[in-house]
Formats: sequence, structure tokens, C-alpha cells
Amino acid sequence: MLRLSQKMSRLGTETAFEVLARAEALARTGKDVINLGIGQPDFKTPPHVVEAAIKALRDGHHGYTPSPGIPRVREAVAADLAARRGVEVDPGRIVVVPGGKVTMFFAILMFGEPGAEILYPNPGFPIYESMINFTGAKAVPIPLLEEKDFSFDPDAVLDSITPDTRLLIVNSPANPTGGAVSREAFDRLVAGLAEHPHVAVMSDEIYARMVYDGREHVSLLGYPELADRLILLDGWSKTYAMTGWRMGYAVWPEALVEHATRLAVNCHSCVNAAAQFAGIAALEGPQDAVDTMVAAFDERRKVIVDGLNAIPGFSCRTPGGAFYAFPNITGTGMNARKLQNRMLEEAGVATVAGTSFGSFGEGYIRFSYANSVENIRRALDRIGELMSSEVSA
Repeated sequence: MLRLSQKMSRLGTETAFEVLARAEALARTGKDVINLGIGQPDFKTPPHVVEAAIKALRDGHHGYTPSPGIPRVREAVAADLAARRGVEVDPGRIVVVPGGKVTMFFAILMFGEPGAEILYPNPGFPIYESMINFTGAKAVPIPLLEEKDFSFDPDAVLDSITPDTRLLIVNSPANPTGGAVSREAFDRLVAGLAEHPHVAVMSDEIYARMVYDGREHVSLLGYPELADRLILLDGWSKTYAMTGWRMGYAVWPEALVEHATRLAVNCHSCVNAAAQFAGIAALEGPQDAVDTMVAAFDERRKVIVDGLNAIPGFSCRTPGGAFYAFPNITGTGMNARKLQNRMLEEAGVATVAGTSFGSFGEGYIRFSYANSVENIRRALDRIGELMSSEVSA
């Protein structure tokens, strides 16, 4: 018998990929499945970005690059942060990595160990809790509350901090809820963190460009008092429909850049060279494809929220960002996993149970509206029929 490290038993997974596999298996049997489960744009990467990668390959960019990223990419990121968040960042504090998850992995590895505590949003992206448990640290949930449009209570967060707290993770706009934290809530949180200088903060802002109804995206990068302990996570995957390119970045506090770079050297050496040139083109090129995509998501958001609220047993708040709806399904009388399975197997609609995102996700289902309006309407009709038959049975 092979003897694995005990920590491997603590490593979780991302259920969205399991649901995708089940949906594809059903589709191979001939069942028509509408996928509202996977969290990736259904748009193609903009053509000029693809061409930049092809040109890089033709120009001979086939080798290793510096572990933190090609200087031009880091400079392009810094310029984008200055333009969109109004904050000047030294490119030397930017580390380019193969996807947003790598920044999570590195940050939690840096601070997580037995005896440490890490605060994370719940329901939240499942890799947060998975990685915290993997390191042996104590995962302390921050409840995201439906009555607050899935934001958090800053006072409750601050009250959860102890001398053992090493890292606080926040995510806005959020996966899976679509919640967007207000400036007032962040102001209160940051003011309170002044009393806890031992706590680092990782702000996952991968959906920063996807906010609606005239909201502003509030970035923690805009709070200079956090500069020496803030890790900003962002990337290209969602904004530029580049999930498969594996392009992410982080802004690290100056004192942590060397540690992040050393982890990169040990982990992946560097990011694919051609993908980095594509990343430059995405940031520096025309942004009309992004605007078109976000406008489409906004239209779909309105369709899915209205449709979900018309289904017996469902109640859905309007998400402020990202491309997820997170309806309350307690009125159906089913738990989240049972309803997820029935929608897939009986209605042919793939979704993800709220419990896949933490214990506070019970009673909710995540819908991704990164699909066409036509498919969203078809999915809603199918679910409506399923639930109507349930009520009449």
C-alpha cells in the first residue's frame, strides 16, 4: 500500500467540474443538457489577442521567461491598474501566474499551518476552504448573507479575528453568489483592520469588470493603509474569455514578492510565453469585446432573475456582479444537492448545489448565466415544468 501524506485527505475539489463531467456523460447518451453550471464565459477570446499569441510563437518566443512574468506584461498590468483602479503600482510587485487559483494557492500556503486561522467567505469559491484545510490551518467562515445581498457584516468579520488569524480572504464581485461589496462595508472593514496589523488580506477581484446597474467596483487596492499586507488577485480568464489560457496575476506587498516568486520557481517555473504576449494584447488593445460581453451578461442576468423568481419554490436576489445567480430554493422542500441532481437528470439542466461552496450554501443553487438567452429561457421552462409537476403531485 502506498502511504500518502495525511494532508491529502483534507484536500477538496471543485464540484462544478464534476457536474460538467456528469452533464457531458448524459449528453453522450443523447440527452439534451443545458449547462448553467460551469463558470466560464461562452464567448471566444478576442481575435487580436489570439493573433498576438500566434505572432509570439512565429517570432520565436518558445523558451522560459522570468518567473514573475515578462517585464512588458507586468508593466501592462501596472498601467491597467492605474487606468482602471486609479492606483500606481510598481511592476516589481506584480507576479504573473498560470491562472487565478495559483495566487490563492500561494497566499494560503504562505500563511496556513497548524495553529493558524484563516477567514474565508462562505458560501465562497471552494478552493479557499480546501486549501486552508490542506495546510492544516483552521478555516473560519465569513457568512455571506442573503438579506445583505450576499455581502458580509464588517463588524462580524472583525469580531472573528483572533491573535491566531493570519489571513482574511474577500471576494467581490463574488462566486457563487454574484454579491458585490459596497464601499461603505469595505470602509468599515478597513478601518477596523487597523486594530489587527498582524492580519494579511487577499482580495479576489477576478470579476472586477463585471458589475451592473451603475455600481462601481470597489477595489481594496484603493486603500493605501493596506498596501503592506494586501494581496490583490486578478487575471485575464473572465474579463477576456481566456479561461483556458491560464493567465492570472497578483499584486503582492513588497515584503512578499520574493516569497511568491520563489513559490513560482518551485511550482511552475514560469507562465507560457505566448500566453503572456496574448495578455499584453488583451490589456493594451481594444476593449470593445469586453464591453459587448458584459452587456450580454447584464441582459442574461435580468432574464434569469425574472425567470427564477417565477418558478414555484424559488426566490432570487438580483446579483450585483460576476455572472452567477444564487436563488434560495428552500421553498421547494428539497435540499440543494437533491434539487441539483433532479434538475440535471430529469430536466436536463446542469447547475451546482450551494453546498458545493460551503455549509452556508445549503438552501441555494448556483446558476451561471454565461450561456445564451435562448438556452437560459429553455432551461427556465424545463425547471418550471419540473417544479410545477412537483407541486401538483
